[in-house]
Amino acid sequence: MKNLCFFVFLFLYAAFFFTLVFGANVSYDGRSLIIDGQRKLLLSASIHYPRSVPAMWPGLVKAAKEGGIDVIETYVFWNGHELSPGNYYFGGRFDLVKFAKIVHEAGMYLTLRIGPFVAAEWNYGGVPVWLHYIPGTVFRTYNEPFMYYMQNFTTYIVNLMKQEKLFASQGGPIILSQVENEYGNYEDFYGEGGKKYAQWAAKMAVAQNTGVPWIMCQQWDAPDPVVRL
Repeated sequence: MKNLCFFVFLFLYAAFFFTLVFGANVSYDGRSLIIDGQRKLLLSASIHYPRSVPAMWPGLVKAAKEGGIDVIETYVFWNGHELSPGNYYFGGRFDLVKFAKIVHEAGMYLTLRIGPFVAAEWNYGGVPVWLHYIPGTVFRTYNEPFMYYMQNFTTYIVNLMKQEKLFASQGGPIILSQVENEYGNYEDFYGEGGKKYAQWAAKMAVAQNTGVPWIMCQQWDAPDPVVRL
């Protein structure tokens, strides 16, 4: 019996180590999310890291796991991280890397909803106030100033996650990333510019090469391979 327990433990440890070092393969089809060839039915819950302090994060994540949750999802709050153009902050309750690592240490997955427009009952939907004062800027449409700063922020966050090896493809917890948020409800308001912007956002995200699928929430015309929710 002891030998059996030892070999079971050894197998589980080897499987964990393999995933940690070599990463997981995350894909999907019309039925489910697929991780390393296995279909997964996963339950998720939201924990928005800036709405609590770092000392609370382990307890919140632990409570979610004990409640049967498999995946923590959070928005990334642009106006909390980019205080002025190119001036980034990740301290205190905005320590996104620390939050992601706590989720990973708990043995859970993470969905990173970068947006960077997030709504979330958050001021300006997460868009920095300073962007309002960039000449010619129109939010959330095919507008060069807005798209320039949106892409810069998205790329910065993706590169930070890659640097810390937090995508599942690198052995980390992030199995899905999201670009934009519930834009399909407003796209028609922007006319042709809205349609072009939605397509641009999807292609910009996919080009980040994270190794995990991207999703768009309430975006029925999102192009493949983006997951339409």
